[in-house]
Amino acid sequence: MAGQSQQQRADQLLREHGTTYAVEAGITLRDKPSPLYQLLVLTTLSATRISADIAVAAARELFTAGWRTPEKMSGATWQQRVDALGRGHYRRYDESTSTALADAANHLLEEYSGDLRRIRPEGHEGVSGLREALTGFPRIGPTGADIFCREVQEIWPEVSPFFDKRALRGAAAHDLPSDVDRLAALAPEGEFARFAAALARVA
Repeated sequence: MAGQSQQQRADQLLREHGTTYAVEAGITLRDKPSPLYQLLVLTTLSATRISADIAVAAARELFTAGWRTPEKMSGATWQQRVDALGRGHYRRYDESTSTALADAANHLLEEYSGDLRRIRPEGHEGVSGLREALTGFPRIGPTGADIFCREVQEIWPEVSPFFDKRALRGAAAHDLPSDVDRLAALAPEGEFARFAAALARVA
Protein backbone atom coordinates (compact mmCIF):
# COMPACT_ATOMS: atom_id res chain seq x y z
CA MET A 1 0.00 0.00 0.00
CA ALA A 2 3.08 2.23 -0.12
CA GLY A 3 2.57 5.40 -2.14
CA GLN A 4 -1.21 5.25 -1.89
CA SER A 5 -3.34 8.01 -0.40
CA GLN A 6 -5.24 7.36 2.81
CA GLN A 7 -8.46 7.10 0.80
CA GLN A 8 -6.91 4.56 -1.56
CA ARG A 9 -5.64 2.49 1.38
CA ALA A 10 -9.05 2.62 3.04
CA ASP A 11 -10.82 1.58 -0.18
CA GLN A 12 -8.43 -1.35 -0.63
CA LEU A 13 -8.90 -2.53 2.96
CA LEU A 14 -12.66 -2.39 2.53
CA ARG A 15 -12.51 -4.38 -0.71
CA GLU A 16 -10.15 -7.05 0.60
CA HIS A 17 -11.19 -7.42 4.24
CA GLY A 18 -14.59 -5.75 4.59
CA THR A 19 -16.65 -8.76 5.64
CA THR A 20 -18.23 -8.34 9.04
CA TYR A 21 -17.86 -11.17 11.52
CA ALA A 22 -21.66 -11.42 11.71
CA VAL A 23 -21.84 -12.16 7.98
CA GLU A 24 -19.05 -14.71 8.32
CA ALA A 25 -20.99 -16.42 11.11
CA GLY A 26 -24.07 -16.69 8.91
CA ILE A 27 -26.06 -13.98 10.70
CA THR A 28 -28.38 -11.90 8.54
CA LEU A 29 -28.28 -8.87 10.78
CA ARG A 30 -31.60 -7.06 11.13
CA ASP A 31 -33.24 -5.00 13.86
CA LYS A 32 -35.17 -7.99 15.16
CA PRO A 33 -34.78 -10.07 18.35
CA SER A 34 -33.35 -13.27 16.84
CA PRO A 35 -30.54 -11.77 14.70
CA LEU A 36 -29.57 -9.42 17.52
CA TYR A 37 -29.43 -12.35 19.90
CA GLN A 38 -27.23 -14.25 17.45
CA LEU A 39 -24.85 -11.28 17.44
CA LEU A 40 -24.79 -11.43 21.23
CA VAL A 41 -23.83 -15.12 21.04
CA LEU A 42 -21.04 -14.35 18.59
CA THR A 43 -19.88 -11.55 20.89
CA THR A 44 -19.86 -13.91 23.88
CA LEU A 45 -17.72 -16.39 21.96
CA SER A 46 -15.37 -13.68 20.67
CA ALA A 47 -14.81 -12.06 24.06
CA THR A 48 -12.36 -14.74 25.26
CA ARG A 49 -8.72 -15.21 24.28
CA ILE A 50 -9.54 -17.28 21.25
CA SER A 51 -9.16 -16.68 17.53
CA ALA A 52 -11.95 -14.93 15.65
CA ASP A 53 -12.09 -17.84 13.16
CA ILE A 54 -12.83 -20.32 15.93
CA ALA A 55 -15.42 -18.03 17.52
CA VAL A 56 -17.17 -17.72 14.15
CA ALA A 57 -17.05 -21.49 13.55
CA ALA A 58 -18.47 -22.19 17.02
CA ALA A 59 -21.26 -19.67 16.48
CA ARG A 60 -22.19 -21.36 13.21
CA GLU A 61 -22.38 -24.73 14.98
CA LEU A 62 -24.67 -23.33 17.68
CA PHE A 63 -26.95 -21.77 15.06
CA THR A 64 -26.94 -24.93 12.94
CA ALA A 65 -28.15 -26.78 16.04
CA GLY A 66 -31.15 -24.43 16.02
CA TRP A 67 -30.25 -22.23 18.98
CA ARG A 68 -30.93 -18.85 17.40
CA THR A 69 -33.08 -17.46 20.21
CA PRO A 70 -32.48 -17.19 23.97
CA GLU A 71 -35.35 -19.60 24.58
CA LYS A 72 -33.75 -22.26 22.36
CA MET A 73 -30.29 -21.72 23.86
CA SER A 74 -31.61 -21.96 27.40
CA GLY A 75 -33.62 -25.06 26.50
CA ALA A 76 -30.59 -26.97 25.22
CA THR A 77 -28.71 -29.11 27.72
CA TRP A 78 -25.30 -28.09 29.00
CA GLN A 79 -23.73 -31.10 27.26
CA GLN A 80 -25.45 -30.33 23.95
CA ARG A 81 -23.93 -26.85 23.99
CA VAL A 82 -20.50 -28.25 24.92
CA ASP A 83 -20.70 -30.71 22.03
CA ALA A 84 -21.65 -27.98 19.54
CA LEU A 85 -18.79 -25.79 20.74
CA GLY A 86 -16.44 -28.74 20.34
CA ARG A 87 -17.56 -29.24 16.74
CA GLY A 88 -16.51 -25.64 16.17
CA HIS A 89 -13.10 -26.43 17.77
CA TYR A 90 -13.96 -24.06 20.63
CA ARG A 91 -12.45 -26.43 23.16
CA ARG A 92 -10.35 -24.44 25.61
CA TYR A 93 -13.37 -22.70 27.13
CA ASP A 94 -16.18 -25.02 26.01
CA GLU A 95 -17.50 -26.02 29.45
CA SER A 96 -17.47 -22.55 31.02
CA THR A 97 -18.85 -21.03 27.82
CA SER A 98 -21.74 -23.50 27.75
CA THR A 99 -22.72 -22.22 31.19
CA ALA A 100 -22.17 -18.58 30.18
CA LEU A 101 -24.41 -18.97 27.12
CA ALA A 102 -27.26 -20.32 29.23
CA ASP A 103 -26.80 -17.62 31.86
CA ALA A 104 -26.73 -14.90 29.18
CA ALA A 105 -29.89 -16.26 27.54
CA ASN A 106 -31.67 -16.27 30.88
CA HIS A 107 -30.44 -12.74 31.66
CA LEU A 108 -31.78 -11.53 28.31
CA LEU A 109 -35.16 -13.17 28.94
CA GLU A 110 -35.47 -11.91 32.50
CA GLU A 111 -34.18 -8.36 32.06
CA TYR A 112 -35.21 -7.52 28.49
CA SER A 113 -37.97 -10.03 27.63
CA GLY A 114 -35.59 -11.61 25.12
CA ASP A 115 -35.32 -8.45 23.01
CA LEU A 116 -32.03 -6.54 22.72
CA ARG A 117 -33.84 -3.67 21.01
CA ARG A 118 -34.69 -2.57 24.55
CA ILE A 119 -31.07 -1.40 24.97
CA ARG A 120 -30.83 0.31 21.57
CA PRO A 121 -29.61 3.87 22.13
CA GLU A 122 -31.73 6.78 20.92
CA GLY A 123 -28.66 8.68 19.73
CA HIS A 124 -24.89 8.43 19.61
CA GLU A 125 -24.64 9.91 23.08
CA GLY A 126 -26.36 6.75 24.35
CA VAL A 127 -23.58 4.39 23.24
CA SER A 128 -21.98 4.46 26.70
CA GLY A 129 -25.28 3.25 28.16
CA LEU A 130 -25.45 0.49 25.56
CA ARG A 131 -21.93 -0.64 26.45
CA GLU A 132 -22.82 -0.63 30.14
CA ALA A 133 -25.92 -2.76 29.52
CA LEU A 134 -23.87 -5.23 27.44
CA THR A 135 -21.32 -5.69 30.22
CA GLY A 136 -24.20 -6.90 32.39
CA PHE A 137 -24.18 -10.13 30.39
CA PRO A 138 -21.94 -13.01 31.51
CA ARG A 139 -18.53 -13.13 29.81
CA ILE A 140 -18.97 -9.74 28.12
CA GLY A 141 -16.60 -7.06 29.40
CA PRO A 142 -15.58 -3.78 27.77
CA THR A 143 -13.86 -5.57 24.88
CA GLY A 144 -16.93 -7.69 24.20
CA ALA A 145 -19.17 -4.63 24.36
CA ASP A 146 -16.92 -2.98 21.77
CA ILE A 147 -17.20 -6.01 19.48
CA PHE A 148 -21.01 -5.88 19.65
CA CYS A 149 -21.07 -2.12 18.97
CA ARG A 150 -18.62 -2.45 16.09
CA GLU A 151 -20.92 -4.95 14.36
CA VAL A 152 -24.37 -3.63 15.33
CA GLN A 153 -23.71 -0.19 13.85
CA GLU A 154 -24.62 -1.77 10.50
CA ILE A 155 -28.28 -1.71 11.56
CA TRP A 156 -28.24 0.75 14.47
CA PRO A 157 -26.99 3.99 12.86
CA GLU A 158 -27.16 5.68 16.27
CA VAL A 159 -24.02 3.73 17.19
CA SER A 160 -22.06 4.94 14.13
CA PRO A 161 -19.32 5.74 13.66
CA PHE A 162 -17.82 3.22 16.07
CA PHE A 163 -14.23 2.03 15.87
CA ASP A 164 -13.01 -0.02 18.83
CA LYS A 165 -9.41 -0.25 20.01
CA ARG A 166 -8.68 -3.19 17.71
CA ALA A 167 -9.98 -1.32 14.66
CA LEU A 168 -7.96 1.73 15.63
CA ARG A 169 -4.84 -0.46 15.89
CA GLY A 170 -5.55 -1.65 12.36
CA ALA A 171 -5.89 1.96 11.22
CA ALA A 172 -2.58 2.90 12.84
CA ALA A 173 -0.86 -0.10 11.21
CA HIS A 174 -1.90 1.23 7.79
CA ASP A 175 -1.13 4.88 8.47
CA LEU A 176 -4.79 5.91 8.70
CA PRO A 177 -6.20 8.50 11.12
CA SER A 178 -6.66 7.66 14.80
CA ASP A 179 -9.38 10.30 15.10
CA VAL A 180 -12.77 8.59 14.79
CA ASP A 181 -14.41 11.30 12.68
CA ARG A 182 -11.49 11.55 10.25
CA LEU A 183 -11.38 7.76 9.99
CA ALA A 184 -15.12 7.58 9.38
CA ALA A 185 -14.78 10.11 6.56
CA LEU A 186 -12.77 7.50 4.62
CA ALA A 187 -15.68 5.02 4.60
CA PRO A 188 -18.67 5.21 2.26
CA GLU A 189 -21.93 6.19 3.93
CA GLY A 190 -23.49 3.17 5.62
CA GLU A 191 -20.28 1.11 5.42
CA PHE A 192 -18.87 1.89 8.86
CA ALA A 193 -19.41 -1.66 10.16
CA ARG A 194 -17.62 -3.20 7.17
CA PHE A 195 -14.79 -0.68 7.39
CA ALA A 196 -14.38 -1.25 11.15
CA ALA A 197 -14.37 -5.02 10.57
CA ALA A 198 -11.70 -4.63 7.85
CA LEU A 199 -9.52 -2.61 10.22
CA ALA A 200 -10.04 -5.14 13.02
CA ARG A 201 -9.02 -7.98 10.70
CA VAL A 202 -5.72 -6.33 9.79
CA ALA A 203 -4.86 -5.09 13.29
